Amino acid sequence: MKETFFYYLAEATTKPSEQVVNVDGGDTDLQVTIKNILSVVFAMVGIVAVIMVIIGGVSFMTSQGDAEKIKKAKNTVLFGVIGLVISLLAFAIVSFVLTGMNGG
Repeated sequence: MKETFFYYLAEATTKPSEQVVNVDGGDTDLQVTIKNILSVVFAMVGIVAVIMVIIGGVSFMTSQGDAEKIKKAKNTVLFGVIGLVISLLAFAIVSFVLTGMNGG
């Protein structure tokens, strides 16, 4: 099997000690699958947001005083930071809900 970046990312976010259990004490494959998929999705969204902040910073540094380029670069950084905050909040909410579904 060809190991790709996504394979290692999924492996890093899935730890055997963090298996989700239902109220009866048994493992629920659906909850584990949802948690694994969402962990990868939130990691990718976070990576994209950080890349956007970097691109905005580089654009700002290379704007050469052009007001329009500066405004566009600031908006790119701002939207990248907003995306990062939203992805972190979404991850926290999903983790909270999955923990609540497990009965504490």
